[in-house]
Amino acid sequence: MESEEEAFRLEAKTDAGVVEQQARWGGIRPGMRVADIGCGPGKTTSVLHALVQPGGTAVGVDGSEERIAYARKHFRAEGLAFVRKDILKPLDELGVFDFVWVRFFLEYYRSHAPALARSIAERVKPGGILCLIDLDYNCLSHYGLSPRLERTVVAIVKALEEKADFDPYLGRKLYSFLYDMGFEEIEVSAAAHHLIYGTLKETDAFNWLKKIEIAPKRIHFAFEEYEGGYEEFREEFDRFFSSPRRFTYTPVIACRGRKPAR
Repeated sequence: MESEEEAFRLEAKTDAGVVEQQARWGGIRPGMRVADIGCGPGKTTSVLHALVQPGGTAVGVDGSEERIAYARKHFRAEGLAFVRKDILKPLDELGVFDFVWVRFFLEYYRSHAPALARSIAERVKPGGILCLIDLDYNCLSHYGLSPRLERTVVAIVKALEEKADFDPYLGRKLYSFLYDMGFEEIEVSAAAHHLIYGTLKETDAFNWLKKIEIAPKRIHFAFEEYEGGYEEFREEFDRFFSSPRRFTYTPVIACRGRKPAR
């Protein structure tokens, strides 16, 4: 999904109220030292920072220099910091945290996700909380598509798995990650992340049309069922998605666990 507008897309689609609700469910509380791994443009980190006041601190970590620069420009407060790190490498320099938050990040690293989860878990202090949140059946649950449009959407997601290491089914794996690492007091919550019907909201239109603009082009997807190629596909998807008859949803799965104190 990398593009010049990716930081804006990530911020626009992030609902601060939902982040707050998920974080409170996860066990965040005032005074904690918090890490937001894969923080993107920093909006989620700023919400987490507010939730640990008074006395808490939050560090947003991302691999993109552009998004870290965006975060530093737009979100400033005492005890709030942003760090650029290659998250595929050890994160020892960050120290340890009371609460580590990983939301909509592991899905982009299908083959690395278990190892990444283990590396991130090392940043949780004994007795601390690791909260993993991701989508399941990502981009695949729609009603109202034509048969060829549905086949093409499925084929694009499959190609993203194979060529871009994207995992549309990452959400269902999170519980096992925490279980296999020996975390305790594991809890799981499932809800709808996307629930789109009726009149299309501007944020949903921008987010989804940006998805179908960027992702297929990055993997050089061949639109074999469309004589007009990508442009014809885009026009048909736009008609489908703009229709108030359209129904789209995506489950979000949240898992939290406590690292053994011993």
